[in-house]
Amino acid sequence: MTECTGKSLRFSSLSRKKILADFDGGRLTSDAGGLLLREANRQTGLIDALASCISDPRDPARTVHAARTMLCQRIFGIAMGYEDGNDHHTLRDDPIMQVLSEMAPDPEEPLASPSTLSRFENWVNRESLGRMSAVWVDQFIASHRKPPNEIVLDFDATEDVVHGNQENRYFHGYYDCYCFLPLYVFCGDRLLCAYLRPSKIDASKHARGVLKLLVNRIRAAWPKVRIIFRGDSGFCRWKTLRYCDKNDIGYVVGLAKNETLKRHARSHMEEAEAAFNATGEKQRNFFEFEYGAQTWDRERRVILKAEHLSQGANARFVVTNLDHDPEDIYDSRYTPRGDMENRIKEQQLFLFADRTSCTRFVANQFRLLLASAAYVLIEHIRREGLCGTDLARAQVNTIRLKLFKIAARVTVSVRRVMLHLCETCPYQTLFRKLVDRLVPT
Repeated sequence: MTECTGKSLRFSSLSRKKILADFDGGRLTSDAGGLLLREANRQTGLIDALASCISDPRDPARTVHAARTMLCQRIFGIAMGYEDGNDHHTLRDDPIMQVLSEMAPDPEEPLASPSTLSRFENWVNRESLGRMSAVWVDQFIASHRKPPNEIVLDFDATEDVVHGNQENRYFHGYYDCYCFLPLYVFCGDRLLCAYLRPSKIDASKHARGVLKLLVNRIRAAWPKVRIIFRGDSGFCRWKTLRYCDKNDIGYVVGLAKNETLKRHARSHMEEAEAAFNATGEKQRNFFEFEYGAQTWDRERRVILKAEHLSQGANARFVVTNLDHDPEDIYDSRYTPRGDMENRIKEQQLFLFADRTSCTRFVANQFRLLLASAAYVLIEHIRREGLCGTDLARAQVNTIRLKLFKIAARVTVSVRRVMLHLCETCPYQTLFRKLVDRLVPT
């Protein structure tokens, strides 16, 4: 007869059977699927590349945990859903986390403590962060087996709400909160830039400089690639457009409404309204004209979407230097930029990129890069491992839940580390396929 000890947990009975639990199951982990992240990192060389960018000011004779090890702890921890450095009070003893950090599982040799990780976050300097930011572009270029004919660089800003007295935090009128204003650049699902900024700036601040850096690096590797700059109306600045015109860069950028644009659109909007009133059906037509604001250096091509719905008039403007048909430019070139918002949501909701609670601004930029690194690894798994499967377009949280959160018993001998994964895992077939695709033979 099973006895309930002081360590046992009692649950409601199942018919006549007692249900008891304890925490004496041995060396177990709930994150065995994190091994997939390790293989993604070995394929990309991401963490080694990031570690090489960091200047370590510590005395080597007194250093226990290398910068690379602490990068592994934080990046893999974030990828597996542990947003806080304090989580490493227990994660430092987790056998799978030790394996991910390239250490043999050993309860006598724990990983870095939360206080050590906090010091690590605060001694990384701006120069190191600048070198780390360049790694995303190098990873992007290296991931292509051959140069693409065309790439589209999506720029967007978002709010990162703060709740303390962090350095460079300001109140933003549009978002109605104290926040930072990070700038993201994606090419499809690929992350190219995650740049933390104070919120007392225009949304396009430094966007032209970032675009120049990206273009120079990409064209150094792919001289013939066609580059297109895309963004909403917050990035419609004539100096950026002029830079694109002078450097053979295409652009398709939203244009905020003003009285002059409304005057250009008036007759077309009236026609759309009349047609809607006559038919009761949505009206959607496209037109183009030349337009230049007083502050611009010259006029440029503007596409008008003249739309009338049951909710009323809906006029939209886009400025472009592309030669395509107006409807094609709007539907095929401009509208897809909305998918970038899903990538930003993955960053902030599922990879905790908004966990910028450090006092120092530089430390918060480092945290943003840690979340970005976690995204790059998971995106690699999604692109290279999950293509052609039901999870080919799954978001980060779904991939984590179904493939990383797998229970396993860990046994260690002189020659091997053995993980006995949960035999009732519902995604065994897919997991095996991922191993075949990610682990070199």
